[in-house]
Amino acid sequence: MQRVIRKVFVSKVFERKVVMITGACAGIGRALALRFAQAGARLVLLDQDGPALDSLVQHLRDHLNAESLALCCDVADAECVQASVTRAIEQFGGIDVLINNAGITHRSAFADTDLAVFRRVMAVNYFGALHCTQAALPSLRARRGQIIVLSSLSGFAPMLHRSAYNASKHALHGLFESLRLELEGSGVNVMLVCPGFTATDIRKNALKGDGSVIARPIPLVGKVSSAHDTAEAIYRAARRRKRLLVHSNVNWLARQLARFAPALFERWLVPRLSGVRVGQ
Repeated sequence: MQRVIRKVFVSKVFERKVVMITGACAGIGRALALRFAQAGARLVLLDQDGPALDSLVQHLRDHLNAESLALCCDVADAECVQASVTRAIEQFGGIDVLINNAGITHRSAFADTDLAVFRRVMAVNYFGALHCTQAALPSLRARRGQIIVLSSLSGFAPMLHRSAYNASKHALHGLFESLRLELEGSGVNVMLVCPGFTATDIRKNALKGDGSVIARPIPLVGKVSSAHDTAEAIYRAARRRKRLLVHSNVNWLARQLARFAPALFERWLVPRLSGVRVGQ
């Protein structure tokens, strides 16, 4: 009987809660929207792709009877983010969960990467999460909510030809681990998520060193998770209000090697994970 009561209680954790997701139209963002909709959440969906947003809202309404608000927004634009958060609070009364998922990547050696590429990657991956969190924080404090940040393997280990991407993920850890300390006692939980290689569209839109989009997707190496599986892991970790989710055996191994045997990690695992040879 006790197990049944607990199961019913857990299943209601996110019912009627307001969940804001950035980069909501594809990959992990879309999978998260579907998963939280299944849990009864009301959704605020941020993305730059207007038609894709409309399609997602229609799908959520038709198949899951989900209440959602779609907002076209570039998270790198602080004013646009603030306006989106204000609109969400006006419609739903507040924000309970903020999922900073929007991100872009590149594949180019440091020496061949334009400064504009570094700025764009940081603008989306780092400042995008910063903008959304600053704007939503008063509501999250008032509702004792959650901040979920999508990092990656690159948050704690180097990857070849991803210097701008790696830097943005390291910056996220520095920012949100510090914020977690500042929010201690506030009731707001901060969770960093480090997925392994996941089948998403981020590879298809990766930038070259000159800022153009790579014609062929970056190849995936090792164990690859589906966006659905990653979203399910994030959802379950959010229910438990975890501080860190490392969702990959590859990530676990990389983290241990990077910490305790960095020379071995750089010589043996980095080239395999990056899909390129050192010096290439």
